[in-house]
Amino acid sequence: MRYEGSIYRPPGEHGSYLLQVTVGCSHNGCTFCGMYRDKRYHVRPLPEIFADIALAGAYYGGVERVFLCDGDAVAMDTADLLAVLERLYGSFPGLKRVNAYAGARSTLAKTDGELAALREAGLVRLYLGVESGSDAVLRAVNKGVTAPEMLTAGQRLVKAGFDLWTMVLIGLAGPGEKSRSHALDTAALINAMGPRHLSALTYLPTPGTPLARQAERGEFQLLDAREALEETRLLLESLQVSPLHFTSDHASNYLPLKGGLPEERERLLALLDGALAGRQDVRPEFWRGL
Repeated sequence: MRYEGSIYRPPGEHGSYLLQVTVGCSHNGCTFCGMYRDKRYHVRPLPEIFADIALAGAYYGGVERVFLCDGDAVAMDTADLLAVLERLYGSFPGLKRVNAYAGARSTLAKTDGELAALREAGLVRLYLGVESGSDAVLRAVNKGVTAPEMLTAGQRLVKAGFDLWTMVLIGLAGPGEKSRSHALDTAALINAMGPRHLSALTYLPTPGTPLARQAERGEFQLLDAREALEETRLLLESLQVSPLHFTSDHASNYLPLKGGLPEERERLLALLDGALAGRQDVRPEFWRGL
């Protein structure tokens, strides 16, 4: 298959055929993210995308899952994205779902009718990088949207029927009272948004990014293991979405956690309490990764 630059996908898409429909990220300005710094955002021409689908059909045969790369397939023109979905389902009779990353700004640019049409055409799960429910944090990391706008984008995706998977970043606000406010504001936003899934990663500096340079200069302070666990605990105990598939088992996290809320909340909190009390081992710094 043909790809431009490095390709990223959520962990849950490990078995999916990766089809690059856009290159890079439509925003590409978040100070913490280095995923698409080497790319200029653009949409690939439909004939190239269709040619790749034909190649995949010849090479892979039966395909059951497709993930649309890169960072924001929803930013495509709706008619073009619908054409891609139609070609995928027409090319792979056993195809069960097509998933993609979504950006808050690109979601807000779509009408409710466009979002509903995309869902009806077989775009099933969208991954939304919420990062924080704090307006101050979103401004500080140049997310490109306010907290109310992020909430509206997520709510519209839920209303359209998408299987919404949100991601947030523990430690993105720094330590102390900022950490507590970040956890509480994030839980409140997720509660109001109502996604089906939530992954809490822990911020690790990506070399060369603006936030990493701030950390190097001492202008931004990273959380230590205890502070990260405390922030995770506050977030977890404040979540009221039901049902919610909660994960915090990325390589960046100090303590792998995974379970359904609300039924497994107490078990997950007990694991965190055990780690905070020293009864449960946490991931050493040299094992943590992006």
